[in-house]
Amino acid sequence: MRTNNTRAVFDATAATYDRDRMRLIPGHEAFYAAALEQIPSEATCIVELGAGSGLFSSMIRAAFPKAHLHLIDFSQPMLDLARQRLGDGPSLTYTLADYTTVPLPTPCDAVISALSIHHLEDEQKRVILPLIFAALRPGGLFINADHIAGPTPELETLYQQRWLSDVRALGATEQQVADSLYRQQEDRRTPVEPQLAWLREAGFADVDCWYKASSFAVLSGVRG
Repeated sequence: MRTNNTRAVFDATAATYDRDRMRLIPGHEAFYAAALEQIPSEATCIVELGAGSGLFSSMIRAAFPKAHLHLIDFSQPMLDLARQRLGDGPSLTYTLADYTTVPLPTPCDAVISALSIHHLEDEQKRVILPLIFAALRPGGLFINADHIAGPTPELETLYQQRWLSDVRALGATEQQVADSLYRQQEDRRTPVEPQLAWLREAGFADVDCWYKASSFAVLSGVRG
């Protein structure tokens, strides 16, 4: 197993992460909207795994202003950016931690992650699912909006070629592309189908892929 340097990479690139992100996710509006739409409308407790700079957290906060939002991330510079963006308050909790090793707040209505879980090895991806399931109340949802791999080597190559073409068309500079490729060295992306199977194995019901555009997808499952 190769060394995972994800924390060091994101600590180093935190200052430019937000500036780059919207140009590096083709169709980002539909991608994030598909994740937000899955959160139960009555949610009062939402946990975000790998909250990073709080970019998606701010969207959750705007859509669910009365819910308690728990942001968990293992990069202090990224979590500092999240706090600057959202501020402090009784309905916000910031936790500096590796979410694969700490107990999650429970019971919660939704556990959501955006562009984080693909940094985990496949075994870690599978191990955290029962922990997420246990943290959810009955009827609660796990939503994973993530960067995924192609199901075949040929499609993976096509995904990468299309991504490069799309982000350049969106105006990404060559430096932004280079920075993204640097971060992608720590990717452990997995195709959709195995991830759906792992969700079912962990006990989730109504498992589905709600959105997919090349290498970006939104998956979810319900605790019955």
